[in-house]
Amino acid sequence: MRRDRAGAAGPRLGVEEEFLVVDAVTRAVTPGAEKVVARAAQRLGPRVSGEITTLHVETRTSPVWSITELLDQLVEARRIVADAAAVDGLRVVASGTSVLPGALCPPVTQGPRQDRGIATFRGLHDELAICALHVHVEVPDRERALLVGNHLRAYLPLLVAVTANSPYCEGRDSGYASWRTMVWPRWPVAGPPPRFESLAHYDRVVAMLAAAGATVDGGTLFWDVRPSLRFPTVEVRVADVPVTAQESALVAALVRALVVRADEAVARGDAGPEIPGELLRAAYWRAARDGLEGELLDVATGRLRPARELLVETVAAVAPVLRGYGDDGLVDDWLRALLATGSGAARQRAAVARRGELCDAVDYLATATAGGGSLKDGSFA
Repeated sequence: MRRDRAGAAGPRLGVEEEFLVVDAVTRAVTPGAEKVVARAAQRLGPRVSGEITTLHVETRTSPVWSITELLDQLVEARRIVADAAAVDGLRVVASGTSVLPGALCPPVTQGPRQDRGIATFRGLHDELAICALHVHVEVPDRERALLVGNHLRAYLPLLVAVTANSPYCEGRDSGYASWRTMVWPRWPVAGPPPRFESLAHYDRVVAMLAAAGATVDGGTLFWDVRPSLRFPTVEVRVADVPVTAQESALVAALVRALVVRADEAVARGDAGPEIPGELLRAAYWRAARDGLEGELLDVATGRLRPARELLVETVAAVAPVLRGYGDDGLVDDWLRALLATGSGAARQRAAVARRGELCDAVDYLATATAGGGSLKDGSFA
């Protein structure tokens, strides 16, 4: 295992990004993912796949220690997928929701598991055309990963605000920075997770949910933080997919730093803050509504504070961890760029403001998704 500058062993991390396939002419979502995935897989292999609907393409990185290597993989995958889409007159966009109409009742991929899901969740599938960023950080002990998640709950509203990138949905401005965050928790086991005392407590809750028919299998435990079912990781699933690869990589760096600090707290016997579920849901709502440009409900104090201020404080708090892994300079550059360009939601609205045409947001997103990967490439001027 690679070691940080202080000589301590460091966890690897990986990222999954979801994209929507759109028609290059109409800019509306279109069920072309199967062809895009097949063509992109010739170069990416298992690092690209379909998702629950035929509107989605998902890419993933290999487990890495280096944020630079992570960014390289993200940029490579985005470019390959974009090239594969272009062959069929399609584009891919990194947006939490579909900008233009056409995504309601999306075509679901076929299979026995999908059939069980449709029978169980029914109309909830009508709004599945949403895209997220999933960050995995290596925590091999499953109970340890669960207890780390208790600490991460406090930072989830901030991560919602930082990555907010879904202001438009089905041809209308939702009034929110992250409409995806409002859609996703409608599922019975989604949104902010409960606080768990132990792995045994977690298993009891999961068993009760299964007995209630609220899950199809372990893969439908959609909480925004969870011990991964497939990997020895804690998985953070709260974010909209960001516009640029750089944002995804550096959100991953921030998440890893938060995980490392939380793991140290767990080792000291710190059980994590007891945040009432009602307060956490209110903080989610505020973050989804106003994003990085607004005020957040600070769950530690119960006060409203500027989201930008909380972000700067959080980065400063984990700065020793970032320095240990050599990520501090990258994150500082990202932070300055993000504060200068604004959230993905703000950039989408800026693209539309020029002419009042929603298709301009789609064009902006498609260009930035396949671009060089930096916030500078993804700025809107």
